[in-house]
Amino acid sequence: ALKNATELAGMRKCHERDGAAMANYFGWLENELLHNGGNLKLSECDVADKLETLRREQDLCVGLSFSTISSVGANGAIIHYSPQRGSESLLDTSKMYLCDSGGQYLDGTTDVTRTYHFGEPTRWERECFTRVLKGHIALDMAVFPNGTSGFVLDPLARLPLWEIGLDFRHGTGHGVGSFLNVHEGPQGVGVRKHYADVGFRPGMTITNEPGYYQDGDFGIRIENTCVVVKTDTKFDYTNGNGYLTFEPVTMVPIQKKLILNELFTDRERQWLNAYHQTVWDRVSGRLDKSGLGYEWLKRETAPM
Repeated sequence: ALKNATELAGMRKCHERDGAAMANYFGWLENELLHNGGNLKLSECDVADKLETLRREQDLCVGLSFSTISSVGANGAIIHYSPQRGSESLLDTSKMYLCDSGGQYLDGTTDVTRTYHFGEPTRWERECFTRVLKGHIALDMAVFPNGTSGFVLDPLARLPLWEIGLDFRHGTGHGVGSFLNVHEGPQGVGVRKHYADVGFRPGMTITNEPGYYQDGDFGIRIENTCVVVKTDTKFDYTNGNGYLTFEPVTMVPIQKKLILNELFTDRERQWLNAYHQTVWDRVSGRLDKSGLGYEWLKRETAPM
């Protein structure tokens, strides 16, 4: 599960190209829904096919890393939902849209989930989204001794939901292969017993994907693929073993409209602004400046 320098470089680069595909996708999708009446005709399968087309246009992409989870409204609350022709739902600007997808590139594998609302979200939807995001940021910002397990870190992603009695019934993170399986062990973040036996080491990959699912209504998940990296600390209580943190390599904006500002701290806002600046710096140069994806990315990565 440890990646060498070539694999890590490829993982970062393929996520930049994947981010360009995602920007083109969401720029196109937003335009279709808000200006071309697409919410009256586009289905979950239609838009998933469009995303695959845009991914395959990227250099070194050879296909999908798994079947796209393209889910509207109540379907988003089905954690492993897979839309099927003939029974899928149409996109609806009054409902949440959850998209969990990934690509296989010759230099790496991607796995990303974003939740967007193309209309006016309710206050409750915004609160749930914000609490999921707070958990995502808490895990991303964690600094921990080399060898710490994902079993120990898992509560960081759940605490903002636990505060009001909510939770999610899936693992918080899994390893990702390098042009291999999108789920790769043995490391993971969650409460599975074997996660307690595997400590993080530099060069591992892991996803960070807390969520919340309200049956019959909506689903929320925010997922970045990350690389485990060394970090400097003022002191070292590990006798030279050192400390680690996570470096997100997924380069896709997180929707600011869904954030309930009163629940969001200054530190979390700083994290989001810094993340969005990195996304802009690494992805914007890969987009057509006259295209919908470029304008969408520019707006979605603007500071809060």
